[in-house]
Amino acid sequence: MARISGRKGRVYLGLNSGDAASPIPFVAKWSINFATQKSDVTAMGDSNKVYVAGLPDASGDWSGFFDDASNQSFTVASDGLPRNFYLYADATKGTTGTYFFGTILGDYSIDGDVAGPINMKATWNAASQVSKVN
Repeated sequence: MARISGRKGRVYLGLNSGDAASPIPFVAKWSINFATQKSDVTAMGDSNKVYVAGLPDASGDWSGFFDDASNQSFTVASDGLPRNFYLYADATKGTTGTYFFGTILGDYSIDGDVAGPINMKATWNAASQVSKVN
């Protein structure tokens, strides 16, 4: 497998719950995190800490530049409903490349200052299984 540039990535999000996902404009950075819940089951006499695995988790974020013509990130955070979500590592490959999908619940923030652009950031947690394809 070849290395790819992050510039080809793309985040898609449904505007309303149940809508098909469409590209979010002006995203400059994204992340996706997979972690497994771990419970400490260390008992007296164990030679080190011992854990058992619980449920896996998926979460992440995207950030970029505020766009007053797009409401996707704000809407997902303001009504608490799950949205269809796709994250393409290389959108030029479409469904033949690596991508992640599922439904998510999101949060959204914006910030700005006198010497720079208005920035946006959305964080999300899985509302269904988030799967990797290819």
